[in-house]
Amino acid sequence: MSDFAIEDFADPLRELARRVTGGVEVTLYWSPHDNSTTVEVWQPASGELLVFDVPPERALEAYYHPFAEFAPSFDELVPVADA
Repeated sequence: MSDFAIEDFADPLRELARRVTGGVEVTLYWSPHDNSTTVEVWQPASGELLVFDVPPERALEAYYHPFAEFAPSFDELVPVADA
């Protein structure tokens, strides 16, 4: 077994990008095993962690706008009365 194969098995995800904005850390990962991409959103203050898969062609968009992945379509929005 080559050294590359051992390293690949030990660390299956490759970190492609990481940023911290407003106390939230966002990391983009790629898996060489299946070419999948994953975005991880972590808020250290609360300890909350959100991890989701995203199609590779949308990985960079999801990295820069991770919460947009969970936004409903405009058809699903419910109007809120003015206060």
